[in-house]
Amino acid sequence: MNELQGCVDFSGLECRPVGPCDLEMICSHRQQMFLEAGGDPEKLQVMTQHFRPWLEERLADGRYYGFKLLDGDQPVAAIGLMSIDWPPHPSHPTLDKRGYVLNVYVQPAYRRRGLASALMQAADAEFARRGITFAVLHATETGRPVYEQSGWAATAEMAKPIALQ
Repeated sequence: MNELQGCVDFSGLECRPVGPCDLEMICSHRQQMFLEAGGDPEKLQVMTQHFRPWLEERLADGRYYGFKLLDGDQPVAAIGLMSIDWPPHPSHPTLDKRGYVLNVYVQPAYRRRGLASALMQAADAEFARRGITFAVLHATETGRPVYEQSGWAATAEMAKPIALQ
């Protein structure tokens, strides 16, 4: 992480890669993020019960990676990243993968210090290191301005829940 710390300002916090030992922190941050965005607490508990084993497998094999910021030994912010299979596309015509950013979370007491922006810079550097030239994310209303300041633009993506029969 030394190369990142040289070009990204983490406001005196230590930046470390996430790993299997961060499972509960990531689950907690994700649930809190969706709760703050107006999510239903009951549905979020169910989501987390199903997210935990999904994440555990991906942290173990490296398909889910990212960074956490530590104040001493206390994690105060984190970002999740994935390299996802995607067919060549006009935005990345020669590559069969794209980056995916998820679970960006900063503890309330540490907000308004530029930590989310710094984590986004770290994500850009990590994607570039892995040869990924295009990335996507889903933004909450709170996160949207941070991402726009980092050069992200809204796309025409749409979503629809499908009822099981």
